Amino acid sequence: MLKFYHAPWSRGSGVLWLLEELGVDYKLIHVDIRAEGGVPEDYRKIQPNKKVPAIDHNGTIVTERAAITTYLADEFPDAGLAPPIGDPMRGPYLTALVYCDAVFDPCIAGRAHGLSYRSNDYSFGLFEDMVNYVERRLTENDFAAGDRFTAADIQLASGIGYTMVQLKKLPERPAFKAYLERLGERPAWKRAQAKDYALAKTVPAWEGKV
Repeated sequence: MLKFYHAPWSRGSGVLWLLEELGVDYKLIHVDIRAEGGVPEDYRKIQPNKKVPAIDHNGTIVTERAAITTYLADEFPDAGLAPPIGDPMRGPYLTALVYCDAVFDPCIAGRAHGLSYRSNDYSFGLFEDMVNYVERRLTENDFAAGDRFTAADIQLASGIGYTMVQLKKLPERPAFKAYLERLGERPAWKRAQAKDYALAKTVPAWEGKV
């Protein structure tokens, strides 16, 4: 049994897309992170900070988006979303995947909250360096890790889509827009979007907004 702890239109949305790409059976457990009073304390047994996403796969709990993505893509290799050990793309794939959590997200959060700092002040470095690096990668390659789609693209495209289109904190660049257009045609992405939208309609915090 694969249990997926998720809230619509959150960082869990990328894992929802991943599960649709994998084509595996899963049970979606809604964690209302926007509920009045917050998430119940007993959820800390699953996720220590009461965040999403998280998974429970046959009793093995995995948290943190990069870890979940690595675990699931390796656990279900038939989908071909993770270059295997020994494949030259394995290193770039892992780099792109972890970069989303370790650099992209913190840089966006810092910019959104007006954080002013020097490059050496924080491990994730400067916002401008992040933007230029991601733009260069997607200009030189069609996908996050090279010339083919991997699970890293699911997380990177989810991040770019939210922060550039909805949050409007990532600057619009032709490479970003072309990248989203390429991936937006994937059937699994469309299924995940539809499921997220349907779930959001049941959340009191989104009432009247969807």
